[in-house]
Amino acid sequence: MEFLAKSKHIRQSPRKIRQVVDTVRGKNVAQATKTLSFINKKAATFILKTINSAVSNCLSNSESANVDNLFIKSITVDGGPVFKRWKPAAYGRAVPRLKRTSHLTVVVSYKQN
Repeated sequence: MEFLAKSKHIRQSPRKIRQVVDTVRGKNVAQATKTLSFINKKAATFILKTINSAVSNCLSNSESANVDNLFIKSITVDGGPVFKRWKPAAYGRAVPRLKRTSHLTVVVSYKQN
């Protein structure tokens, strides 16, 4: 059985979040949470929250849930809406600044023995 959790409108670019996501993709949930707690990146907190939410969904929907057998089946980062802002530049010009956001989706599942 699969359990899903989503985090939307994260105020960080998808490229920066994908760097951290690649370190935990396919790992056991316990191992992934331990790894994320020691990574010194802003994205690690968002990913950890979403994984914990997926595990919580598993525990609330299943009577005989065992967290030790859960692993991250898939984890994806997609681009969200982009905030378009302007910054002053030399000679009275203005240059665009794109403030990117992300959508994070985590699917956890039980290991097949």
